Amino acid sequence: MLALAAHALAEGQNKREPKDLWQEPVVPASAWRPCADQHNWEPSEGKNGYIMVTANGGMNQQRVAVCNAVVVARLLNATLVVPKFMYSSVWKDVRRWMFSCIKTFNIFHQFSDIYQEEHFINYLTPDIQIVKELPEELKSLDLEAIGSVVTDVDIRKESKPSFYLKNILPILLQKRAVHFVGFGNRLAFDPIPFQLQRLRCRCNFHALKFVPKIQETAALLLERLRRHAARPGLLDHYLVGPRAVSAMIARSDRAAKASRYLALHLRFEIDMVAHSLCEFGGGEEERQELEAYRQIHFPALTELEKTQKLPSPAMLRSEGLCPLTPEEAVLMLAALGFNRKTHIYVAGAQIYGGTARLVALTSLYPNLVTKENLLTPAELEPFLNFSSQLAALDFIACTAADAFAMTDSGSQLSSLVSGHRIYYGGGKMPTIRPNKRRLATIFLKNNTIEWKVFEQRVRKAVRQTKHVQSRPKARSVYRYPRCKECMCLTD
Repeated sequence: MLALAAHALAEGQNKREPKDLWQEPVVPASAWRPCADQHNWEPSEGKNGYIMVTANGGMNQQRVAVCNAVVVARLLNATLVVPKFMYSSVWKDVRRWMFSCIKTFNIFHQFSDIYQEEHFINYLTPDIQIVKELPEELKSLDLEAIGSVVTDVDIRKESKPSFYLKNILPILLQKRAVHFVGFGNRLAFDPIPFQLQRLRCRCNFHALKFVPKIQETAALLLERLRRHAARPGLLDHYLVGPRAVSAMIARSDRAAKASRYLALHLRFEIDMVAHSLCEFGGGEEERQELEAYRQIHFPALTELEKTQKLPSPAMLRSEGLCPLTPEEAVLMLAALGFNRKTHIYVAGAQIYGGTARLVALTSLYPNLVTKENLLTPAELEPFLNFSSQLAALDFIACTAADAFAMTDSGSQLSSLVSGHRIYYGGGKMPTIRPNKRRLATIFLKNNTIEWKVFEQRVRKAVRQTKHVQSRPKARSVYRYPRCKECMCLTD
């Protein structure tokens, strides 16, 4: 089927791409506009104590943890200490790993390495009290010894506000400080009071702005992706700030025609591949390599394999539970109508299988680039030891893209990117969200159907998911901001 895709792309490379590839479906929902910046309550006094947060995971998980911490601080009338970020734990034994990290010197990223700290504090002043450090009289406390350290093991996923009022507020009132370690996905989306939900949106879409170092380098990235377009993109002002936008315009070649680009988040890193329990054509060598990785990073999953009969790789694939491979991503893009001239930006960390696994993509789409291609070694060097800063560059490039395609709709980066495109995009920022289960059925038959039939089936399966819907109950406001708490309808 890859050969057929290559032939189809070669045959159609001079044809215009279908217009709707670069457009959101026309729906009245474009009447939604951002309004999470509005609030109608008095500032919190923060008098019940101090909340500390040391968030783990990647940049995207950390961002969610910060927004949730802001909401919990308001809920409990507490003062928030500017959060800290751990290096990624890659889903290890959570409690043991977290406590070892707390006691290890220099394992944190500073908030100010990624986000503008003063803007964060000042912007949220009408909502909560925020300080940079604990007061002197509390710094000497051993929070673990007095029972003030609360990890993800202690809190169920998506706990309701009532949990925090019942279980955390008493600790706060008695000990004067609570330290949340991890805090990934630990606050429910429903039920939650209207203004607290709006505060969560306000934090995500307005309070968290990247530092100038990231904004300025991301602006260079966007310039080169668009080939020095004379005008900034629709979302550039929100992503890189007015100073970086002004610099982009000053450097632009106003005679040049802007080039559109598709951003592709290829979620095919080894952690995702190993955790999926799927197979990807690498035979026994691949199975041994992924099993060895699971034993180190996912020991609980390894033990589960020994004690329970888990679904077979074939069953997982048929249910759409396997990550899309680079080869499958190529087939999807080609079937949708993206031609060989399409400029594609690939986001993500190290792809499992390295450059050899990307051959299908690079051979069929020669205008494929990454941040490593577009930035010079000197421009990249300040970011190399900061995975979250590198992720921020990908986040900006994906969010600002003329079209964005994800290969895993459950990915946190894809969810946050999609949400920003909805919130600020005015219904003009198309996002391709594949239904992996439907695609799996099509891919399993790809050797027995003609390319034209394959094209039709993929387009039907994918284009239906481009429609932006209002937030379903209990779903993420970061991914689905089209709701009355985050956005307002204009008639």
